[in-house]
Amino acid sequence: MRMMLVGAGAVGESIVKVMQWRDPKGIWLKYVLICDYDRERAEKVVSMLNEDARFQAERVDAANTDEMVELARKHEIDFVMDAAPPFVSNRVFDAAFEAGANYGSMGTWSVPMEEPAYGLGIENSYSEPMTKYNFDRHETWREKGNMAVICMGIDPGVVNVFAKYVATELLDELTEVHVKDGGNLTIPDADPDDITFGFNVWTVLDEVMNPNVEYDAEKGGFVVEPAFSGQEIFDMPQGVGKNTLVKVEHEEVVTMARYLKQYGLKRATFKISLDENLITALKVLDKLGLRSLHPVHIGHADVIPRDVVAACAPQPKDIGNEMEGMMLVGVHCIGKKDGKHKEYFVYQPFDNQESMRVWHNQAVTAQTGFGAALAIELIGRGIWKDAGVFSPEYFDPKPYLKLMNESRYEYHIQELV
Repeated sequence: MRMMLVGAGAVGESIVKVMQWRDPKGIWLKYVLICDYDRERAEKVVSMLNEDARFQAERVDAANTDEMVELARKHEIDFVMDAAPPFVSNRVFDAAFEAGANYGSMGTWSVPMEEPAYGLGIENSYSEPMTKYNFDRHETWREKGNMAVICMGIDPGVVNVFAKYVATELLDELTEVHVKDGGNLTIPDADPDDITFGFNVWTVLDEVMNPNVEYDAEKGGFVVEPAFSGQEIFDMPQGVGKNTLVKVEHEEVVTMARYLKQYGLKRATFKISLDENLITALKVLDKLGLRSLHPVHIGHADVIPRDVVAACAPQPKDIGNEMEGMMLVGVHCIGKKDGKHKEYFVYQPFDNQESMRVWHNQAVTAQTGFGAALAIELIGRGIWKDAGVFSPEYFDPKPYLKLMNESRYEYHIQELV
């Protein structure tokens, strides 16, 4: 594999660290071009990789498809990994296609309407629903003989693999899948008014504040509600404890509906635990129009409000040493086995102190990067292969779980009673 990584942020950094560790001799990972809008950032990531000549740095504008295609062709890239902000994901996807490379991502771009209709029908609240741009191009990718695998981080990503495993190995019928993203991360000495973005600021502003979506076959398909709907308390295992979760927009509900209907799926949701300070801040930013992508003229300059927020907010890569606790991301699966009701919670815990010690990245970003790196390995080794556009549920889950065991990327299967 000759890979171009587009986006050298904390998650991109985590991805290449894990990939180098998994294949130190270059058996399947031959070359990685680490690209970022900020060349110095790309070079800094390369410098972390112990003078491994396989890793090189380059500047790229991920909003410029032609520039990415030119780089990919120049470096004979056969796989493009998208770790850039979501607003450029369609362009990175198109660049991979034009360059004749395979493609991977950890999420997709969506565009909500200015005045969402809510209720039944994702198309009534989104002018561009999540994953649609990608799946609409499945046939053109298939005809070209190239493969794109979207949504392969932790969630979406690892949890999709878990759900497929439960559907094929543990249950006769899988009727419900509920992704739970939580943990007990804290910053002990933080000011009580501090605001923490544990993940890419752009991504948080999008998926949390966008109208949330769940899949409910009995109601007719995708149901859209306002942000922060569906609050529930879920008791997380391994001492993490009770998490207050709310629904947000996330790709799993779409991809699982696409691939797991054949196993009986009737309902899918995604819920995440959010800090109260962050919820308050997001609501204020939204009401002030600071999530907007429309330029505002100030003095002699035009500025995009969301760019200002993203630049000023605390960056996830800078807060790792301050945090204690763990991330815990899993999927609650409900169905039947031998005619009996069964429930499983399959989850991946990621301790922050251990993450900082081993990977020098905080748990939220390292957990995501680790999940993506293992999926890339399966692609690089030719285990996940096909032509078209897919998400992880399309593939046999067992090879992925085998890699998790090999790499000590811990997971547990808990039967709920």
